[in-house]
Amino acid sequence: MKSMDWMPSKRFDKLEMAKNWTRIIAVNGEAWSIPQPLIAALGNATNAADTANSISANERNTISYARIKAAFKELTAVMRDVKRRHFFVPPLTAANLAELGLKPKDDTPTNVPPPVARAEASIFFPAAAIVEINKIHPYGAHANEKAEYGVRIYYGIIGTPDETDRFRITQRPKTGADLPHSLFTRRKKHRFYFAGESGKEIFFCLRYENSKGEPGPWGSLISAYIP
Repeated sequence: MKSMDWMPSKRFDKLEMAKNWTRIIAVNGEAWSIPQPLIAALGNATNAADTANSISANERNTISYARIKAAFKELTAVMRDVKRRHFFVPPLTAANLAELGLKPKDDTPTNVPPPVARAEASIFFPAAAIVEINKIHPYGAHANEKAEYGVRIYYGIIGTPDETDRFRITQRPKTGADLPHSLFTRRKKHRFYFAGESGKEIFFCLRYENSKGEPGPWGSLISAYIP
């Protein structure tokens, strides 16, 4: 998978970007409200990384490699701090960002479709009073990753409702809409702990939600007895 990070992965490219930033900020830092200590920190980190990386290959050893790693770790941290605090606020323009080697922030709303796939899963019993919904996966047609951003797990336990337990259902559900409680997860599994509920029947139903919280179709009802 192609990385979406703006930071160059190769040391040479990262160092060249840092040197470019140092030159540009020397001219524009005051206008961009970048404090002098941060400008100095960027310059120092750039110089330290450049010095550490200048050692020839045949002269490098365990100690020099450790120094290079530490210098570039510090440089990366300073560059991320500068960008986070000062590059995506006025008065920087798209041309400024391009000169810095960065892409302008995209303010165009992304059209995220609602999910079209059904969410299905398996059920597993790791121990007494524990029920795990796992192997959550889409079934049927797919939209895209943003459409299937995560899954909401609905559930309810057969029993008599009382003031302390609003998750009871008095009859077997026909769809997920009959289940009174839910939680959202982006993982492929979720473990439930039902202390004191062993032997009671529980129902689950899943459906995907997109990144805006819009739901997709209901999956199949899953029923089991809590161990």
